Amino acid sequence: MREITTEAALRELLGSPSDLVRAKVAGRLNELTRRFIDLSPFVLLATSHRDGSCDVSPRGDPAGFVQVVDERTLLVPERPGNRLADSLRNILRNPHVGLLFLVPGVGETLRVNGRAKIVTDEDLLAPLAVEGKPPRLGLLIQIDEVFTHCPKAFIRSELWNAQRFRDSSELPSPGAIHRSLDPGFDAESYDAERAERYARRDGLY
Repeated sequence: MREITTEAALRELLGSPSDLVRAKVAGRLNELTRRFIDLSPFVLLATSHRDGSCDVSPRGDPAGFVQVVDERTLLVPERPGNRLADSLRNILRNPHVGLLFLVPGVGETLRVNGRAKIVTDEDLLAPLAVEGKPPRLGLLIQIDEVFTHCPKAFIRSELWNAQRFRDSSELPSPGAIHRSLDPGFDAESYDAERAERYARRDGLY
């Protein structure tokens, strides 16, 4: 197996980014890049532990759920989850995070790199309430880098092409996956109860 182990070898294969590409990386938001955040209902949050192990977690709410505090600061609500708290535990050890904002139907994305801290200030979090329920926690993120990312991955994957959408029945259910780890697990009851909870919106906020 041939392996690339140095940046010099990598650059020899890929080349270097153009001056135009380098110039698009900014240290703060402006009126135009802010629009991506205001229109985005979904963001991927990347974190890493001090030992280098990584995690990527989805975050979603009505569009604009990530609050722009100012041109260098974002506030991301932390909604109820499975309580593993992988992202939060990583941030306690290593504050560096990466965010990828998506807007449905749009190929371009917005990337933000920065440093996060976990906050619980009620007055700060109150404006992030949904269905009358404010988050108990939030991530206050100091922006280091912000830039748009080209749509090539979306063009290649046809991610927003409705004719390419798959039915969930083609995939194993969460219960079935759990049963693959524990043969005695009642997958059918788990999936049915889970669907009922989501239909009632239990635990979403």
